[in-house]
Amino acid sequence: MPLPGLRQPFNRPRWPSVPSEPAIRIRDLAKRYAGVGGEEGKLALKGVSFDVPQGQIFGLLGPNGAGKSTLINILAGLVMKTSGSAEIWGFDIDAHPRNAKRSIGIVPQEIVFDPFFTPFEVLENQAGFYGVPRGERRSADLLEAVRLADKRDAYARTLSGGMKRRLLVAKAMVHSPPILVLDEPTAGVDVELRRQLWELVTRLNREGVTVVLTTHYLEEAEQLCDRIAIINHGELITDKPTRELVGMMGEKVVEVTVDRDMAAPPAHALFKKSEKKGDRMVAITYDKDTITAGQVLGIVAEQGFVVEDVTTREADLEDVFVSLTSGAG
Repeated sequence: MPLPGLRQPFNRPRWPSVPSEPAIRIRDLAKRYAGVGGEEGKLALKGVSFDVPQGQIFGLLGPNGAGKSTLINILAGLVMKTSGSAEIWGFDIDAHPRNAKRSIGIVPQEIVFDPFFTPFEVLENQAGFYGVPRGERRSADLLEAVRLADKRDAYARTLSGGMKRRLLVAKAMVHSPPILVLDEPTAGVDVELRRQLWELVTRLNREGVTVVLTTHYLEEAEQLCDRIAIINHGELITDKPTRELVGMMGEKVVEVTVDRDMAAPPAHALFKKSEKKGDRMVAITYDKDTITAGQVLGIVAEQGFVVEDVTTREADLEDVFVSLTSGAG
């Protein structure tokens, strides 16, 4: 079901429509928090630069404490940057703060609305905060879009966790922003709720909304995101299309089951790693540009083992993430 009115912002002349313009442009963004007792505060962002292309689902990934939330809070106007610049839909957050804020909707990790308001009242109040005239508000349509129309007049505190998450998405969209930022939207929620949220997000994206997503579920990021940036210790580690990023790992893994117990896994100079997974199973990691799976099996056979079963897998985003962030400082 198309989401009612979501194309409206793109028809307003104040939104730039040049296809080459990024939805978000960040240049040399730095943030140092104030220290205590005269000590120098933590440098949370260290000159980060990247663009979020229009119309994409963009993943912003990184370990805990990497600087993701600081960056999002700067875009939301909740944290003051130390230096650098950020533009949201062409509006500099310092020179045009009101237009920048109207161009973005933030879905935070925390449940943030008054539990004694109804979902309809939550959306109406939020629209009022953004100065949306009463006749232009789309509260009923948004509740329909996030499948909460039947809960319109229930107290928000009575909603389930999944309903509250969906209400947060609707709340972020009351002013028809062309950009939606979701900060760990599925943290601590069940599989069914995650599926419902991602269906909603992909529908929004199909309607033309640019989505920025932070998540610790790397499998989700790999499936959903067109492009991914990884931040670690306040620095940008990489920023590439998802398929290109996953392809950075030239490694493959072959899991081999042999005919007898192994005292030690087969070893060879061409194996990057050889690890026992059981008495008769070994996982061998190798560089696919150096050796083939057939050659790996040949080496195993040369060492006196009869191969009974084989499975292979390519490196995934989790492998890339661990490789890029482990030990970085």
